[in-house]
Amino acid sequence: MAEALLEVKNVKKYFKTPKGMLHAVDDVTFSINKGETLGVVGESGCGKSTTGRVVLRLLEPTAGQILMEGQDIAKLSEGQMRSKRKEMQMIFQDPLASLDPRKTVGQIIEEPLKIHNIISSRAERQKRVLELMEIVGLAQRYYATYPHELDGGRRQRIGIARALSMNPKFIVCDEPVSALDISIQAQILNLLEDLQQEMGLTYMFITHDLSVVHHFSNNIAVMYLGKIIELASSDELFAHPTHPYTQALLSAIPVPKLENRRERIILKGEITSPINLPKACRFASRCLYATKQCFGEEPDLKEIAPGHQVACFLKDKPD
Repeated sequence: MAEALLEVKNVKKYFKTPKGMLHAVDDVTFSINKGETLGVVGESGCGKSTTGRVVLRLLEPTAGQILMEGQDIAKLSEGQMRSKRKEMQMIFQDPLASLDPRKTVGQIIEEPLKIHNIISSRAERQKRVLELMEIVGLAQRYYATYPHELDGGRRQRIGIARALSMNPKFIVCDEPVSALDISIQAQILNLLEDLQQEMGLTYMFITHDLSVVHHFSNNIAVMYLGKIIELASSDELFAHPTHPYTQALLSAIPVPKLENRRERIILKGEITSPINLPKACRFASRCLYATKQCFGEEPDLKEIAPGHQVACFLKDKPD
């Protein structure tokens, strides 16, 4: 039986604004098994990147539990979390913005080893950096090169090497290929997949692109305005998308063969404000099937089939 590496239970992250509380992440619950990938998808502003940062405690949760191998890291002190952070790393969306432009490739990858005092010998650190560069497919000739001198794909390989330097168990990949050309995207995805198999890594893969996440993820969580509205295995979600929002997202994926295309669903209506949210379905104002109940109550995430959860009142009723 698969063992969960990460369990997120009822996690919330609210931000205080002049107009009220912004519900960036609202009562999110999921788990990721060791060596597997959870894809998290949704529109910009749905809370997926904030969820990733809260899971790593780069942002402090407002409420909830974050269990890493059974230990609630939300309760750890700053000192305890500093040590724990070696097991949990992040690969960022914009490789250039996440790399120090004043440091060379070698210095960037070496930095975590120095900060956490993992390798004290300078020669040993250099040896380890060159090993990491080889692992991620960066030629040794780039050791003394600066990030701005490289293309996007190589810059992202630097970010991956830096994350791997800690020998982590869990990595949050925050849209790691969205800023790259299509051909480079495939290379980076293949690299991440190979690393997962070789090192037993566990990923939380955040993206807005469902076509990317389908073959890369074991399970997929669809988020909308801070909530998970559908959660299922990758194959199940694509075969039986149940929430109207998920159906709309899948209908927008470009498909080469006309006979395989889904009927395009165009969403209309205003997106509900994430500040001072009403007690209602957050998707109701854009939903083609919304009823009076949808505007007066908020649906819970319920299991409709083994491993398939949906938050939608339509799915509570018999067909």
